[in-house]
Amino acid sequence: MDFGEITILIIAEVLLSLLLFAAIIALLVFSIRKPMRRHKPIDMAIFERIKPTVNPFTNKVMLFITFLGKHQFLIPANLLVIFYFLFIKKQTWFSIRVITISISSLLLMLLLKQLFQRKRPLSPLLKAAKGLSFPSGHAIMSVTFYGLLIYILQHSITSEWLRILATILLVGLILWIGYSRVYLRVHYASDVAAGFIIGLLWLLISLAVLKGLENNISEIIRRT
Repeated sequence: MDFGEITILIIAEVLLSLLLFAAIIALLVFSIRKPMRRHKPIDMAIFERIKPTVNPFTNKVMLFITFLGKHQFLIPANLLVIFYFLFIKKQTWFSIRVITISISSLLLMLLLKQLFQRKRPLSPLLKAAKGLSFPSGHAIMSVTFYGLLIYILQHSITSEWLRILATILLVGLILWIGYSRVYLRVHYASDVAAGFIIGLLWLLISLAVLKGLENNISEIIRRT
């Protein structure tokens, strides 16, 4: 089996596996559409609890934090990580993980938004956001990107205390990005919670699929 055939095998298996899991997650989310709508008063109550903390300084902080979960930041960040592992560290499989998980997470998020068709909160704090509300794209993409960084650092950093510190900081950043979306009233809390859960499931599923493929391809190459 030559390199081209191996590449086609990788692409085919990744697509089929991720499409299967995407369909399962989409069906689960679609099945809770109506039950979720009954919990909207809880979302509104959370907005009311946050309201006393609103002030101009916190607004600026939350705008900066939410920027770290936007595509304007995440696209260059993903490309930088891909470049680093592909050309500097020469670790192709890490770059494949970044490419596959970032693209598949985006497609999954867009699919779920179209399935659920939930509109955003009617009274954003500062500026209205475009698109649909459920699930939070910031939550999904921040979990998959920063969560993948945690996974990479766990396999790259030898110092245990540095691994723990990096994990705490990145998990904290993920949570703050989710909170910023609720604070700015561009997402309901349930959008963010669902985004966190879906993003984490997708990250774990993708890593498991890609790790299995890496082992299979390595075995094929070893035999040829």
